[in-house]
Amino acid sequence: MSDLSQSASGAAPDEGVHFYIPSEGHGLPHDPLNAIVGPRPIGWIASHDDAGKVNLAPYSFFNVFNYTPPIIGFCSVRKKDSLVNVTQTREFTWNLVSRDLAEAMNKTSAPVAYGVDEFDISGLSKVASRTIAVPRVKEAHVSFECKVTQIVQLEDTDARAINAWLVLAEVVGIHIARHLLVDGVYDTAAARPVLRGGGPEDYFEIKPDALFRMTRPTA
Repeated sequence: MSDLSQSASGAAPDEGVHFYIPSEGHGLPHDPLNAIVGPRPIGWIASHDDAGKVNLAPYSFFNVFNYTPPIIGFCSVRKKDSLVNVTQTREFTWNLVSRDLAEAMNKTSAPVAYGVDEFDISGLSKVASRTIAVPRVKEAHVSFECKVTQIVQLEDTDARAINAWLVLAEVVGIHIARHLLVDGVYDTAAARPVLRGGGPEDYFEIKPDALFRMTRPTA
């Protein structure tokens, strides 16, 4: 990693700040990028191929991007099974990872051969979706039924394609366990969602004592 004495803007280095250029390496025991952008929701994606072989896998690059229509997305670094499947069928389900399902989710991250059903490995149950053919996780307290709208191969600053694909999808059906709706409002903490941290083994759980409120400015 180069030791820059001056930035492109002419600013001198700050001795109290660790600065690095990602393309030259971070010089740390573990890449801090995904620890800084975190904790992150987990994209627990169920999919199947044209032959009906089911896959269930967690993705740490996942989020929601739009309200109306509701658009969510996950990024597959390398051509993994989920990407192969959704390219064929254009459908998947997203399933909430709650604390009681964390260990089962972890089992579905195992690097098994294509065609191996992670539902069997994890002991989870399939349940039919309402609007798409892909099943969802019966034990999940929330599930989204999704139809793919775009699959975008990412590029670097030189417009060179990189080995990563962003999958965007419209949420066409939503299942929410009724106990998570308090006076009609979804109770985030009650769902005990598990979020991905930065370290190789780091996860977080949202609890009620982490809640604070702020009123948005009106002007």
